[in-house]
Amino acid sequence: MSEQITEVTIGLDVFFLLVGAILVFAMHGGFAFLEVGTVRHKNQVNALVKILVDFAVSTVVYFIVGYYISYGMHFFVNANILSGNTANAVFMPQGLSLVKFFFLATFAAAIPAIVSGGIAERAKFWPQVMATALIVGVFYPIVEGTFWNGNYGVQAWLSATFGAEFHDFAGSAIIHAFGGWLALVAVILLGARKGRYGKGGKVMGILPSSIPWLALGSWMLCIGWFGFNVISAATTASVSGLVAINSLMAMAGGILTALWLGKNDPGFTHNGALAGLVAVCAGSDIMHPLGSLLVGGVAGGIFVYMFDICQNKFKIDDVLGVWPLHGLCGLWGGIAAGIFGLEALGGLGGVNPLVQLLGSLIIVCLALISGFITYGLLKKFVGIRLDEDDEYKGADLAIHKISATPEADIV
Repeated sequence: MSEQITEVTIGLDVFFLLVGAILVFAMHGGFAFLEVGTVRHKNQVNALVKILVDFAVSTVVYFIVGYYISYGMHFFVNANILSGNTANAVFMPQGLSLVKFFFLATFAAAIPAIVSGGIAERAKFWPQVMATALIVGVFYPIVEGTFWNGNYGVQAWLSATFGAEFHDFAGSAIIHAFGGWLALVAVILLGARKGRYGKGGKVMGILPSSIPWLALGSWMLCIGWFGFNVISAATTASVSGLVAINSLMAMAGGILTALWLGKNDPGFTHNGALAGLVAVCAGSDIMHPLGSLLVGGVAGGIFVYMFDICQNKFKIDDVLGVWPLHGLCGLWGGIAAGIFGLEALGGLGGVNPLVQLLGSLIIVCLALISGFITYGLLKKFVGIRLDEDDEYKGADLAIHKISATPEADIV
């Protein structure tokens, strides 16, 4: 009976993680359609292909090297061992270790998907593929392993010095802030799109191609996010409905704040939902729902305000606003977990505000270093930007030799 209970428990965990992996995998369709709706018609095919290829490359390099850097586990053994069919201390029975890899691989692949939105409409295709391989194969696993697996002694030092480890339940800082700040470097090194800024830095409007596609991308991301957050518990024994409600409340807060501050703009409203979800990831397992509502609301305001500052004051052509959305809201989420996770503010406790600030800033610094190494080297040796004629023609025809609506174009 005991063995049967164990088998059922492991089977439930396999299915649980598999559902989470599928939901987060579906989020990559959300990334793709959010970009499709935001870019111009001549770059829609490129957005779709880029996200899909980035996912494939991320999966392969994470399997070969990235997961080993993060967790010290490699997959170069026979399938019988991988499946957990033999007694060993490494691989769990019924392929549980493998679906854990699948789940975490979908997280890793979110980093280049985030970057993709910032560099849209003027980046070369193959250099970005190379960047994806380097980021997911090396730089992201270092961050992941440091904070989620206790590598390099950073978490131990924080605990010994300040009495608490850095807490990031589902990746506000580890995934989103890292991806957003890395993307900022890529966007700056790439430069603005032709026609985005006129003489004297005058801001020139470049309109999105489709609000419905943009909205679909946001909806897909929102739905998948409940797998992203809730199933970060990793086991059915650890899963908590608190994470689901906190995610829901933060999403609502982000929507309402962005709707108000964005003056009913649909782009701000749909991205406001994502801003709230980005920010709640870190503390979704320890905050009170009202705290999550406030965290999400602040994140929606950060996105609206900083998107305008980024585009119009700093003159940084971050097409989808991935730095304010993921970089800044992710940073806020990491810090907010240390505030609204406190028992005094209705949270479950176990966090230290100073540790949350310090850990979040360490991740930002690692992202900036990773971005300058990756895109700086690529810019120097292979180039990262389409030439002027190809950018004018559009990435669809220049890179993929077909448009989003080939039959209509022929007519």
